[in-house]
Amino acid sequence: MVANDMRTGARVAIRDIHAFVSAPITVAGSLNMDFVVQVQRLPQPGETVLGGGFVTIPGGKGANQACAAGRLGGRVRMLGRVGDDVFGRELVESLASAGVDTKAVRVSARTPSGVALIFVEAGGQNQIVVASGANGLLSPEDVAQDLGPAGGFLLLQLETPLETIERAAALAGERGTAVILDPAPARPLPATLLARVSVLTPNESEALVLLERRGTSVSLADAPEVARALLKRGPRAVILKLGEQGAYFEDGSGGRHFPGFQVSAVDATAAGDTFGGALGVALAEGRSIDDAIPFANAAAALSVTRLGAQASMPERRDVEALLAGRSR
Repeated sequence: MVANDMRTGARVAIRDIHAFVSAPITVAGSLNMDFVVQVQRLPQPGETVLGGGFVTIPGGKGANQACAAGRLGGRVRMLGRVGDDVFGRELVESLASAGVDTKAVRVSARTPSGVALIFVEAGGQNQIVVASGANGLLSPEDVAQDLGPAGGFLLLQLETPLETIERAAALAGERGTAVILDPAPARPLPATLLARVSVLTPNESEALVLLERRGTSVSLADAPEVARALLKRGPRAVILKLGEQGAYFEDGSGGRHFPGFQVSAVDATAAGDTFGGALGVALAEGRSIDDAIPFANAAAALSVTRLGAQASMPERRDVEALLAGRSR
């Protein structure tokens, strides 16, 4: 089930993923408390705007993926760090309530939990600034001790130290674990890491950063070329997330577009995280990529209809109802 390549080491191919029926999912990444302010429009540099509603909501890209996967019925464990503070305790409790195993979430003394400051404008677009806190202490030694048994899936993002992410991906390759990498926040990545990725899931701006191109958006017409260019960087498969336009898949055997779902957006926060968690669940259940991507698209679409990160993530029955509505 593991494809061996003399240049890059062991990797799990997308065609092999169907073998992991009901496979375990490990999410290694960040846990943040989100401070969310609603605004009529996002501020320009140097500008002050008056906000409306304010809430604190559990978030962090890693924790969001784990929460989404847990709510959708996945067998999920979270690997990360929080501070010894009230936010850390709330973050762990939120994941536990979603059915996530939190035994591998370590507590860092004398370090605050990570926080994210989020402005959400009418229509759902947002601006986010993250203070990493304890997330910055997640170490290669942590993942070496806590990564878990062989097989299954490892979901990664980029809100923890890069050396830790690289170590996790390398260990996953040695253990026959499929790596799903959401390359967010956007940054260039080393070829050695990309070569260990089974499925790369960037959004439009992240894809362009990885390719060292200017811009923040990718048209549907350009999606095939962008996905193929990303595939050449090393991953076994690419899912280019296109917002309301859905997603474009490429694994070298012929790309295809998966349309999105039309919904009334309230807050786009964590839509990509919801997509990643849902994708992991669908693939872990043995679904084909042609079934897994619509499932993830539906989950992400539902998440943008509600305010916040983990608070917006749908239950399984809601995703299945949305999918059933399209099939009629």
